[in-house]
Amino acid sequence: MKRTLRGWPSFPEELPEFEPETAPGTPRELFLEWLDEAGEHVLAPHAVTLSTVDADGVPDARVVILKDVEGDTWAVATSSESPKGVQLAKNPHAALTFFWPGRGRQIRLRGPVAPAEPDVSEADFTARPPASRVEAFIGRQSQVLEDPADLERAAEEARQWVERNPGVAPETWTRYLVTPSEVEFWQASHDRRHKRLRYRRANDTWLKERLWP
Repeated sequence: MKRTLRGWPSFPEELPEFEPETAPGTPRELFLEWLDEAGEHVLAPHAVTLSTVDADGVPDARVVILKDVEGDTWAVATSSESPKGVQLAKNPHAALTFFWPGRGRQIRLRGPVAPAEPDVSEADFTARPPASRVEAFIGRQSQVLEDPADLERAAEEARQWVERNPGVAPETWTRYLVTPSEVEFWQASHDRRHKRLRYRRANDTWLKERLWP
């Protein structure tokens, strides 16, 4: 049976205004404005697609949670032994994509990635909710699970470990800092003349460029 994908609404009738000419001088400022605005309307505005490449140069992507925006860096966190951690070790570059269809907005950024200092990564881990810390200590992310009972046993062992060692973080837990070389802001328009503004790093300054839709 053939299924048509046309006709489904993409965005709400009312969309927020965006004037690229009056945008602030840095992408960080505009990102935080849009993030706060999105947080008033959509669930999980800090959810972001993290894209990396594997050892064969094949793209890989998954949704993670943005941890923070610190200066010129966007922070995410994971185990260095996870697939994304292994990929970042071999090719320390990534792209982040935020998409808020409820606001008709998308933000894309890409650039080099570096691990934060160990104490920063440790603080990131200990600030996680208990269930999230247990999940990290289970490990074996993305490996084949032959028997769901194995997961239950591993989760119980990890839970007991976390209870006995509440302030201990796995040595592999890493906060990764993405320093974008360019950041693009996209605002949908029902007439299809979408507004796109790209910030491009030039030495120690940011250049702002309007893009065709």
